[in-house]
Amino acid sequence: MTTAELTKAIILKLAKNKLIILIGGIALGALLFFFAYRSKPSYTSRATVFPLSNQSENALSGGSLSSLLGMAEASKSFSNEASINIIELALSRNVRESAASERVKNLDNKTVAQLLIEENNKNKSLFASEIKIPTDSVQLITKGGSILKDALEAKINKNGVLELLFTNTNQDLVKPVTEVVIDKISQFYINLRIQKALADYTFTESKIDSLEYIVKGYDRRAVAMENSTLFTPDRLQYSLPKENLSDDRERYKAQRNAAIANRDEALWRLQKATPIIATLDKPDPPYAVEKKSPVIFGTAGFFIGILITAILVISGLIYRFAKNQINQSLGL
Repeated sequence: MTTAELTKAIILKLAKNKLIILIGGIALGALLFFFAYRSKPSYTSRATVFPLSNQSENALSGGSLSSLLGMAEASKSFSNEASINIIELALSRNVRESAASERVKNLDNKTVAQLLIEENNKNKSLFASEIKIPTDSVQLITKGGSILKDALEAKINKNGVLELLFTNTNQDLVKPVTEVVIDKISQFYINLRIQKALADYTFTESKIDSLEYIVKGYDRRAVAMENSTLFTPDRLQYSLPKENLSDDRERYKAQRNAAIANRDEALWRLQKATPIIATLDKPDPPYAVEKKSPVIFGTAGFFIGILITAILVISGLIYRFAKNQINQSLGL
């Protein structure tokens, strides 16, 4: 069979089975139309959050945590190494699972994980299996965090403010879940800031004690030298020079005073660890609504169904043609 003969055979085959092809297109189009018609709309909330801080901490500086930890205002004695991307934090497993473990009082006091699993089961696809709610709390939180991962989106806008978007088919879940996530991010920052300030305070406290001990050691040596009486060969009395000892003492005393200033600053930052994230745009309705279009799905399904049915109809011809060509090339 030549290519021209194959083309003619395909046209004849398609013409002969045009009714079957049409039925296949209508069937798939109707199926996708029904699927889109029955699917529930999804609701997306948008919340923007920013740090409550002084002017030097007014923006997130590209998502860096350094300014939120108070490092922009800290003295050079403290390290600026601690930095984390706020987007990675918002989407992290730690935040998601912490949010999934929280209970929503207005929704029968169920955990976020339970609510997400129940809503997922209500809107599962035709061939998807139902998710069983785990009895173990750890597995429940893990599963809830996994569902939350696909529904949560975070980004930094052009003004350096964090935007959180949460999508769900139940609009009653959108606001409380978003607020829980924001609270978890805020609490993370508060705890981290407390830990950083406490570590600085503990370090400077021990440094002050060490320097104080050194300064007192110089004082003891000075007193011992003052009480020492030396004589020259002609019995003239003189005292040992203490200029070098005094200089060393003043140098360590200056270091001690600087450490005391750092300790006071660390204590101030420890006392200043208050909620440092506030919601600028709250996740309130109206939400962005997205609904599958039955017309678009039905039309696309119709043409795809026609194409698939046509391929199935002519598959036998194409198979025999390919087999014939292979045999001819092999000389069989």
